[in-house]
Amino acid sequence: MQTTLYDQHTNPIQKEFINLYHNSGVPLHFNKTGNKEFTNYQRISIIILFQRSKKSLRVFIDEDLKESKWVSYLRLKKVPKKSTLHDWLKMFNMKIIRKLGKVLLPDKVELVSIDGTGFDSWQRSRHYEKRAEEIGKLPSMPYAKADLFIDVKTQIILDFNFITYREHDVKGAEKIFKRNKIKDIIGVGDGAYDSENLHEIAHANGITFYAPVRKMDKRSFKRKKPKGFYRRQCVEKPEFYGMRWINETVNSVLKRTQISSLKSKKCFMKKREFGWNVILYNIKRIIKISKGKETQIFFCLIAIFYPFRT
Repeated sequence: MQTTLYDQHTNPIQKEFINLYHNSGVPLHFNKTGNKEFTNYQRISIIILFQRSKKSLRVFIDEDLKESKWVSYLRLKKVPKKSTLHDWLKMFNMKIIRKLGKVLLPDKVELVSIDGTGFDSWQRSRHYEKRAEEIGKLPSMPYAKADLFIDVKTQIILDFNFITYREHDVKGAEKIFKRNKIKDIIGVGDGAYDSENLHEIAHANGITFYAPVRKMDKRSFKRKKPKGFYRRQCVEKPEFYGMRWINETVNSVLKRTQISSLKSKKCFMKKREFGWNVILYNIKRIIKISKGKETQIFFCLIAIFYPFRT
């Protein structure tokens, strides 16, 4: 891959696309022989742009991509067709998507939070929903839920667990904590994550976890001695426990700005769609954080040089 073709980026999101691809270790092409009209850098960039557009495949290709400068930014030899983009969405599995997501993690993490939230998994008309209720043939709404594991300081999503079936919050948190590679961090969660087994998994993977003890046994609660060594340490909430509400902010931003409802029909495609949206969200957070740092440097320079002018 010739770096001269891609190093002349003109906007922040293109810069993040370049950093994302080069740091991910994904090869330029998956095939050694055959068609090489598009590179994986171009595929990844176009998929993220498609998720950002929140439009159908056909509308995105015909209106957004063809009429934008991304054709020249990405050095496309030709604009991909609707069916081509659909094949690309199937090409990248969750293993590759999670590998891309690890590139966007912050360098230093101290306080993390975990919380679960549901997402609308299918779009349907409110009018026809009401008519269906009248005749008693209302179809069931597909279920989709995600557990988000975030860095409180940067509000970047470190990991997630996405399911399309009913499962307790603790089960999703266990999967996330077992995958955790960041050591010596403090985690907070709500009462749904009150589990001694979850505390043990968290401590084994470098997380000091705090979750409020549920009021299940009146006698043990009065004595303030719930069962479990780690649960007893969570009877009194730490001072920083209020930072857990940052997770609610991340949930709200995802729903308001990106995922009003999941468009995919199949379960494995819904999971991939959500994974691409997490990558897009983290890219936007990195751009916002970098702009804030540039502003702080600018004001710092003014404060330093201003007295010498007089």
